[in-house]
Amino acid sequence: MNWIILIVAGLFEVAFAFCLGKTKDSSGNEMYLWYAGFLIALCISMGLLIKATQTLPIGTAYAVWTGIGAVGTVLVGIFIFKETATFLRLLFLFTLIGSIIGLKAVSHS
Repeated sequence: MNWIILIVAGLFEVAFAFCLGKTKDSSGNEMYLWYAGFLIALCISMGLLIKATQTLPIGTAYAVWTGIGAVGTVLVGIFIFKETATFLRLLFLFTLIGSIIGLKAVSHS
């Protein structure tokens, strides 16, 4: 169950990065709403990470959490913010995904 909590925490990390990215294109009240979304997603993500690390090894949990956030944020950047998807960028992204899966596979929890 804590692996599911950790995955959801990683998805909320993607959400707070998305909100942060949206603040660049907004102003006034809309910008403050994106900042509020950022803070809410950040608090949820951290709270779930804390919950997950009560039974999972901290090193593995933190690496998986940041990995999910990194992969998700790159994909959001490519698909939503229209960032470039070069061969090397995708190669390293798949390498990161493989590392996340590997950490989960060798974890004893």
